[in-house]
Amino acid sequence: MMKVSAILATKGKRVITIGQEKSIKDAVSLLREHNIGALVVTDDAGGMLGILSERDIVRAAATVDNPLAQPVSQVMTTNVITCRPQDDLEAVANTMTEKRFRHLPVEDKDNLIGVISIGDVVKVQRDKYRGEVYTLEMQIME
Repeated sequence: MMKVSAILATKGKRVITIGQEKSIKDAVSLLREHNIGALVVTDDAGGMLGILSERDIVRAAATVDNPLAQPVSQVMTTNVITCRPQDDLEAVANTMTEKRFRHLPVEDKDNLIGVISIGDVVKVQRDKYRGEVYTLEMQIME
């Protein structure tokens, strides 16, 4: 059974964050700079307040005249679902699919230690299946 910690072990635990008072323009710059799809929104002490995804920004663009000038706090998702390093990847993938989001902060004892994406989860599952196929092919050839 694969765990979230397997993704963090290869991906790393770096989390790109932004303050809630920053503008959406600042957020878009960070997303582009780091080639990512979401930012964790934190308070001055580093505590998680929410998450800001590309999808949140698109929603704001559809409803606000000047979305880039909006503060992150007005656009971010505040009801953030998180996972833990020991969580099963299949369960995490199901949660992400059912709740229709692509980024999931990882917390350990209330400390933010990473963010995983649906792409990270799919890659690990793909690699696992490739390994299983290779093993079966080797068994057949023996």
